[in-house]
Amino acid sequence: MLNSWQNKIAGLDDVVLLGARVLLAGLFIHESVTLATHFDAAAVSMAKVGVSAPLLAATTALQLGAGAAIAVGWQARLGGLALGLFCMATATLFHTLFGSRDELLHFEKDLAIAGGMLVLWVHGAGRWSIDGLLARRSAASFAAITHRVEA
Repeated sequence: MLNSWQNKIAGLDDVVLLGARVLLAGLFIHESVTLATHFDAAAVSMAKVGVSAPLLAATTALQLGAGAAIAVGWQARLGGLALGLFCMATATLFHTLFGSRDELLHFEKDLAIAGGMLVLWVHGAGRWSIDGLLARRSAASFAAITHRVEA
């Protein structure tokens, strides 16, 4: 009984990984587009907490690039690691006023998102991704070469 249930759940792995990637990536893509379209206002606000305009631009590029890569599943492990570390840094650098319920919530959310990104780093993007497609093509090419050598 348990194995049957586990097999049914395992059959959903790629659907769940795709959905999780899109949900995680959407947060960063949306934020990066918002920062880019309101860059001057964001730069003024971030300067008040010590973030320079070049660092804000790099952060915006990281969120957009890694977010898009995760969404399509290209270099998703690297994107997951980068955004996981980014979220941990954001939590520990900007959300440590634990006397404020709002700041504590932001701290906890950033760490939870980091956890999801680190799971992506360890597990990968799944079959329904560019990484998965490239891995299957590589395996097929290797099998074809091996088959020719053996024949």
